Amino acid sequence: MPELAEALVIVDMQKAFQYSYDFNGLVHRINDRIFSYRQANLPIIYIQHNDQYIVRGSELWQLSGKLDKQKEDTVIEKFHPNAFYQTNLNKVLMENHIRTIEMCGAQTEYCCNASVVMAHGLGYKVLMEHDMTTTFDNDYMIVEDTILFFENVWNKRFVTIQ
Repeated sequence: MPELAEALVIVDMQKAFQYSYDFNGLVHRINDRIFSYRQANLPIIYIQHNDQYIVRGSELWQLSGKLDKQKEDTVIEKFHPNAFYQTNLNKVLMENHIRTIEMCGAQTEYCCNASVVMAHGLGYKVLMEHDMTTTFDNDYMIVEDTILFFENVWNKRFVTIQ
């Protein structure tokens, strides 16, 4: 069983990304992690992106209804790929004495990458399970290669891949 961090941070698992690679499979895997964190009475934090394409209040902005989100979970809205930039995420983590976080979500090369690197830069120990982010094919790599590429860049530099 993978190690639990002090909090689970779920990045941008919104309807805007529902057609990304293995989205439903990722939701299932995230729900498994949510179950483990709830069993251990550890906090679950959702990051919710908002910009000119994913407009607050729109259908695409909504978190996936398939996630096991509960009212006691924290939701932090962001306007930039970096979940820490001009948000209260760092404050929430610091106020709760959280120094180790597990991250997962969408999109691998954008919001997940920016947030993972920043978390590391702020001194957090970051955990991640293999295959816990999603994205779309791009002009340079197919989706599977993008995910594997970033996991290899992150592992033992910015995160511990479990």
